[in-house]
Amino acid sequence: MTSLVRHITIDCSDAYRLGSFWAAVLDAPLHEDDKPGDEEALVRASGASLLFITVPEAKSVKNRVHLDVQPQDRTRDAEVERLLGLGATLVADHRRPDGTGWATLADIEGNEFCVERSAAERAATA
Repeated sequence: MTSLVRHITIDCSDAYRLGSFWAAVLDAPLHEDDKPGDEEALVRASGASLLFITVPEAKSVKNRVHLDVQPQDRTRDAEVERLLGLGATLVADHRRPDGTGWATLADIEGNEFCVERSAAERAATA
């Protein structure tokens, strides 16, 4: 018998707040039992479930693992703008003039993640 990845777990200072941010990013709801102040929050998104756990320690170094998100119904650049509007910050811009590349953002607690080109954008440059 093999194993499956059940959750991608992310330590944070406020599980509900960070879970709510990622629920908006992924257009997926927080679990119905999750409430402000809870020590855990679960986002069941298509492809992967994210579990946020409140811990006392602050983030202190660059992530060793990060998420790459791919927009499904808009361009990479439109998605970057949407995520900045949700409170993300631009960490590094690796977008190239020919349309390839990605943008590295940080969520509202400073966890880095990348926004890649959509499947339609990839197909158009293939």
